[in-house]
Amino acid sequence: MKKLLVLSALFTYACGLSAAPPKNKVHIALIVQDTVDDKGWCQSMYDAIKAVQKAYGPALVDFSYSEKMKPVDAGSAARQYASKHFDLIICHGAQYKNLVLEMANEFPGTSFVFGTSGDIGPKNVFTYMPESEETGYLNGIIAGMVTKSNIVGVVGPVDGGDAARYDRGFVLGAKAANPKVDVKVAHTGSFSDFVKAGELAQTDIKAGADFLTGSSQQALGALRAVAEYKEKAIWWAGQDTAQLSIPNSFKVLAAASYDYVPVVEELIAKRENGVKGGECIPLTFANRGFTYKFNEKVGPVLTPAIRKAVEKAKADLTSGKLKLAWKDVKF
Repeated sequence: MKKLLVLSALFTYACGLSAAPPKNKVHIALIVQDTVDDKGWCQSMYDAIKAVQKAYGPALVDFSYSEKMKPVDAGSAARQYASKHFDLIICHGAQYKNLVLEMANEFPGTSFVFGTSGDIGPKNVFTYMPESEETGYLNGIIAGMVTKSNIVGVVGPVDGGDAARYDRGFVLGAKAANPKVDVKVAHTGSFSDFVKAGELAQTDIKAGADFLTGSSQQALGALRAVAEYKEKAIWWAGQDTAQLSIPNSFKVLAAASYDYVPVVEELIAKRENGVKGGECIPLTFANRGFTYKFNEKVGPVLTPAIRKAVEKAKADLTSGKLKLAWKDVKF
């Protein structure tokens, strides 16, 4: 467990915070299974809490975190935080569901938080759910328009939660842009198996895939596999965090990232107003829960037509004009 006493350099939250600062100091704890600098799932929540802490000031937001916490180990860390009367304990992963539900009754004054989940928990348990079919759809549009082989691949962790939504949104976007495309979907069965992710990516590439994507931090193993083909037109679309400034970003055409700032804001505001849980908080383009950027360094592969198609779809998703029937997609 590490207590953060010094603010580090953070990403700039362009839109600014939408909620008023809390009147009283709030103590937030974060528990993650991997590391807070994993360039993926864990870092996305860590960065959001740090951004809120920077905006409100450490006098109003106290933040501690525990990393490399498998569910069997996380209980001890969560119990320590709850015993110290932390207001919000964010267990960042659906794998912590049982732990959270078990501890909620024991510490009724603490708000426990986990996701991704669409469940409505007890009165002191919040959940959050990225509706990531939206980001998947945009990446799918690019895949369908860029592919020359009409074969694209998805490497995911498990077929559940926001990963399942992302995969299906990607299929919908690819098929909308290119009805001939064959989307190969595979799962490692883990949220941290980088090696298996790379193996699945290599299998897709050997089968002719020239565009891949994947969700959760373990999918970076698949991106590393793509990066091995430096001289070949095999591309990647990023998810969870903006993968545009990492060593293998020369293969990344565009990247979606989760911005949990609105979630953290809302959690603090609800606690301030006496609501300790019993709600699910979504992430969407409409509530600023997602950001999406093209990689301006990849050159002409991102044609004006591709950019236009993606921007239109993003606008339609944001306005609610475009609804995605992601549950209807079968693998």
